[in-house]
Amino acid sequence: MKRHNFSAGPCVLPQEVLAKSAQAVLDFDNGLSLVEISHRSKAFVDVMEHARALALELLGLEGMGYKALFLQGGASTQFLAVALNLLEKRAAYLNTGTWSDKAIKEAQIFDDVTEVASSKDANYNYIPKGYDIPSDHDYFHCTSNNTIFGTQIKDFPECDIPMVCDMSSDIFSRTIDFSKFDLIYAGAQKNMGPAGTTLVVVREDVLGKVSRKIPSMMDYKVHISKGSMFNTPPVFPVYTSMLNLEWLKNKGGIAAIEKENEKKAQLIYSEIDLNPLFDGFAAKADRSTMNATFTLANDDLKDSFDSMCLEAGINGLNGHRSVGGYRASMYNALTLESVQVLVEIMSELERKA
Repeated sequence: MKRHNFSAGPCVLPQEVLAKSAQAVLDFDNGLSLVEISHRSKAFVDVMEHARALALELLGLEGMGYKALFLQGGASTQFLAVALNLLEKRAAYLNTGTWSDKAIKEAQIFDDVTEVASSKDANYNYIPKGYDIPSDHDYFHCTSNNTIFGTQIKDFPECDIPMVCDMSSDIFSRTIDFSKFDLIYAGAQKNMGPAGTTLVVVREDVLGKVSRKIPSMMDYKVHISKGSMFNTPPVFPVYTSMLNLEWLKNKGGIAAIEKENEKKAQLIYSEIDLNPLFDGFAAKADRSTMNATFTLANDDLKDSFDSMCLEAGINGLNGHRSVGGYRASMYNALTLESVQVLVEIMSELERKA
């Protein structure tokens, strides 16, 4: 039976990427496994260099002073690394959910933080708008897509200070002028590859301006100078992420996948709005194309709906405890067919009720 994987992370990956990465574990370099060769070997150095180049190419940032890094520690480590590398006096943060809230707490360890706006008052079901970004701060930080709550920034603000964005759950999913950002970071496991590596894309000229000493493992300049090889990199997640970026490029890049993602989002949100048995959680203007959050209007139907989903091979649909209900994560590799299966079950539940 075909499985339909709506898991919020680790994400669904293309079958051809899974097949190639599995083969590489068995035989990657003349009878040697990917996970047993030296990370200093030419075979893997080529992988790392290609993965970094692909990231910049797909984001449209080649030749613009940016460097791409594949690091360890997840996006949560970048909450700390961003502050260490960029925060000198004061930073501005937009609070749109759990992960931006955690990023704020890490930055507060070092210096003052201004929370320019927050949607915490409504359990983060919308994106604040019309806020001011202080021009005398070191940087502005935002989270592009909120996996838990199903909201997404549609229009990024204009600001005259460096802009940092956590794009963990929607990177490579939609066309954006990525040159607006001075630093982007994203845990691979939401829309790029297996857990274990984090992509950091940084414009070099924003670095080296803080007075503090930065531990080597947290210093972006150190990792840039070593080509993401300062310490042993997570070879399997980097390799699989490279394969996934190649898959995306071959499909036509971000512009092509954006069209597919919009079709998937339109399909499920239309059902949520038309079906009286379901209620959408996020404000309509701020709905995420990656994570559709919704609840049942009548909890008595939960067992029936869950059984129908299980029978159809649907996996990973349960919502986060902060919201409850359900969350359909529709990352790049999830097919329109999978969303159609879910929508048909939602429609069938209405017919039976």
